[in-house]
Amino acid sequence: MEEITSEAQLRELLGEPTPAALGKERTALHELDRAWLAASPFCLVATSAADGSCDVSPKGDPPGFTLVLDDRTIAVPERAGNRRADGYRNVLANPHVGLIYLLPGRTDTLRINGRARLVTDAGLLDRMVVKGHRPVLAVVVEIEQVFSHCGKAFLRSGLWDVGTWQPDAVASRARIAQALERPEESLADLERYYGPGYAQGLYPAS
Repeated sequence: MEEITSEAQLRELLGEPTPAALGKERTALHELDRAWLAASPFCLVATSAADGSCDVSPKGDPPGFTLVLDDRTIAVPERAGNRRADGYRNVLANPHVGLIYLLPGRTDTLRINGRARLVTDAGLLDRMVVKGHRPVLAVVVEIEQVFSHCGKAFLRSGLWDVGTWQPDAVASRARIAQALERPEESLADLERYYGPGYAQGLYPAS
């Protein structure tokens, strides 16, 4: 395959960004950014290890789950998961993180880049209790860049267009788990595990 190996080649293909695109970066939250964070129930957190290997982890909770500590600092709680901690191990080796915040139905997004640290401050975690669940840690991000991102990718993909949704286009979560992760378990058991009761374990008592 023909490969691009320099920024000059890249710019020749893509052209230069507009002044508006370059100038929209900020180093602190605007009141509109605060409003977005207060309304967003979901974000993606990108991290990189010291060796350059990458991870992107989804984070979701009721709207406003990300706490704004001040105009340059936010905090994201850790909820019960699979305990792999890929992103958190990355943060310990390389604090640089990138976050994209979504609003269901909106095609634009909010992007935040900065430096992260893992904290267990009791006063902070007490502010993040949801349905009786107190997180065991939080990711505190010191903001270096924040800006809004246009909705072209969401428009092209039709992500929020219900008419395009095909949840049954691929195997169910239970079938994927049996084929790739838990072959020793029966499909019936896995379907029960991933069934209606699965949501009951989202906020285990701390």
